Amino acid sequence: MRINLAAASLAWALAAAGVAVAQVPAALGTQRGMEQQNNSGQAGFVSLTPRGMRTIVSIRLDGAPPGRVEPAHVHRGECPKINPVPAYPLKPVVNGRSVTLLDVPMDKLLSGNYSVNVHSSATNLTHYVSCGYLTPGT
Repeated sequence: MRINLAAASLAWALAAAGVAVAQVPAALGTQRGMEQQNNSGQAGFVSLTPRGMRTIVSIRLDGAPPGRVEPAHVHRGECPKINPVPAYPLKPVVNGRSVTLLDVPMDKLLSGNYSVNVHSSATNLTHYVSCGYLTPGT
């Protein structure tokens, strides 16, 4: 476990330094980029970590307004053309961070049918601020 934590820390450090990290080792999960939407300036990464038949979904966005609560969901479809009805709810992004344990296996989320989407606010769900397509592959 200590090696996994060190590798995860290295991946986050490289990402914070601006080094492109497409994925982390499979034992740890995988990481995909999240791009800003609607000139929000909010871009970063979504990480998926398997936990048996469940998945930890972690979002890290730079440029998020301090203190703002931004709803996040897994949606069907590819950014920016997603189905507006959420497939799976995630914990809101606050200060650019969100961590959720979903009762969904990681391989289903990486099937090529899903994206992670962050909304401006609970009262403005149609205004997207960041989106990351959960592409399949290794």
